[in-house]
Amino acid sequence: MRNSICFFCISLLFISCGGGGSDGPTPTPEPANTAPTVPTLVAPTNALLCINNVVNFEWGTSTDAENNPITYQIQIATDNQFVQIVSTADVSSRTQTFTLDKGKAYYWRVKAIDSKNASSAYSGTYSFYTEGIGVTNHLPFLPEIIQPETNTTITGTIATLKWFASDADVADVLTYDVYLGTVNPPTVKVLENSTSSIFEATSLQAATQYYWRIVVKDNKGGETRGQVWNFRTN
Repeated sequence: MRNSICFFCISLLFISCGGGGSDGPTPTPEPANTAPTVPTLVAPTNALLCINNVVNFEWGTSTDAENNPITYQIQIATDNQFVQIVSTADVSSRTQTFTLDKGKAYYWRVKAIDSKNASSAYSGTYSFYTEGIGVTNHLPFLPEIIQPETNTTITGTIATLKWFASDADVADVLTYDVYLGTVNPPTVKVLENSTSSIFEATSLQAATQYYWRIVVKDNKGGETRGQVWNFRTN
């Protein structure tokens, strides 16, 4: 009986020490996949007045460090925050054609996606206007924020507000109304009919959330109300 127990123990020792290892080479891990480069927009150019509502879009080639196949996603919206997307497509080429409504302002952007689902950031945003039937004036495009960036905190109780606006009718003269306050949306007009796209807000309260928006007006009665932006004082 004792001999049997010793033999069983020795057998277990050989089993526990003999297996599990491999004399083969360790597999080389696959290199990490990187996203393609960000596409550059070509056409329609920014703030263009398109004479047709059938619009051909074109952008530059993205590159991929691993040489993976690339597709592109194009988005078209009626706002420059891309909340109201009207058309989107995933294509392998660098061009795409869409038929859009006439007499509207649109915004477009593109990103690149490789075959392993790594995607670049979206390109910058370009705006354009489709010519309407019998249109003599086009509304200004939505204003674009420059500073302070929305959802940021500024130092002190003075804020320099800057924005950019454009119009498909390049000869139009643009003026601006500025609304600023602590309620959303702001209802207090702090500047009216200004030709400058800069406003210095003074005497702000510390540790307070502020909301602001720009109304862009042309000299032909056209008016575009921008979205609400915000910042906080520290």
